[in-house]
Amino acid sequence: MNKTSSPKVTARGPVDHEVRDQIVAAATEHFSRYGYEKTTVSDLAKAIGFSKAYIYKFFESKQAIGEMICSNCLRQIEAEIRAAVDEVERPPEKLRRMFKALVESGLRLFFQDRKLYEIAASAATERWPAARAYEGRIRELIQDILQQGRQTGDFERKTPLDEATMAILLVMRPYLNPLLLQHGLDYTDEAPLLLSSLILRSLSP
Repeated sequence: MNKTSSPKVTARGPVDHEVRDQIVAAATEHFSRYGYEKTTVSDLAKAIGFSKAYIYKFFESKQAIGEMICSNCLRQIEAEIRAAVDEVERPPEKLRRMFKALVESGLRLFFQDRKLYEIAASAATERWPAARAYEGRIRELIQDILQQGRQTGDFERKTPLDEATMAILLVMRPYLNPLLLQHGLDYTDEAPLLLSSLILRSLSP
């Protein structure tokens, strides 16, 4: 169910990072075992050993906890993508590596931890701030690679930079968005090579 506003992931009560981290770690394990949608804050409180009221001192809702878990998960995927990009020098290869890492990390989340995948899918469906911020950072990375490619002469310069960036993001979105990933599983072997090759041909000067 869509919400008109997303809850904050900041603590409602005194800032106590150790307790908040403990709640997030326990919630991650609990959601991984039983699923995000089927778990209530009361279930979580019982599993952790805290009272429901105590959890609400640090998070204003279950979604706020899910936001934190989702943010941690997406940050890990982003780190893997950036590491793959940083392994090579030339912008065209950076773009290829980015697409390949994006697909591989998404598949790992989908197949290895389906319960956490459910949280990421909820985040994408309801456009949680964590999901929007992740997509924004991926867009910035694409733009950085395009700028480098234009400076090195590998990419054309006629298309407005923001237009080219958005077009590439839209091509990547089926593998960037956890909700859409499940509909493209039959093509994950070919997609990174075919789509990145198509993108690079369109960027050729």
